[in-house]
Amino acid sequence: MIKHIGIINGSIREKSYSAAIAKAIRPFFPENMVVTEIQINDLPLFNPDFDKDSQERPESYARFRQDVKKQDAIIFITPEYNRTIPAALKNAIEVGSRPTTDIAFNGKPVLIMTQSSGHISGFGANHHLRQALVFLNAIAMPQPEVYLAEIHNVVTKDGEFLKADTAAFLKSVIHNFLGFATRLVG
Repeated sequence: MIKHIGIINGSIREKSYSAAIAKAIRPFFPENMVVTEIQINDLPLFNPDFDKDSQERPESYARFRQDVKKQDAIIFITPEYNRTIPAALKNAIEVGSRPTTDIAFNGKPVLIMTQSSGHISGFGANHHLRQALVFLNAIAMPQPEVYLAEIHNVVTKDGEFLKADTAAFLKSVIHNFLGFATRLVG
């Protein structure tokens, strides 16, 4: 049974649209579900040397890895920067990928939501993230894919939907994802 969902916001920007989407979708989860936002903004740049010596390893590495491991499933909500994922999100993925014998994302069902202010809707970011998740042995939900174009016309920065059809679509996506994750995790 899926009880713990982690949301990883790919943007570290204050009042980001990714954070607004995370807030807007919260009502779509059952009341008994624990939805946790997993922070990435305090992670120093990934350096494999940190894991060679636990005395040098930043505390935020251990915290992030544990936060991911505690979840039954993960939702990534991210903008697209330069046709790929933001550097902070890529860094978090690197941190969560080590040690390779204990990858934090291993076996986790994943939902990817990407957004942009333009018409491309984060297509590049979505597919680059899917590619990275293969190595992490995370299982991305194949359908429906979530690409949100012209995000400023979809949600306010305070997390209020501006379009009822998008709210209805994301509610159905969350419902489908919970079913997908339950089938995988049990």
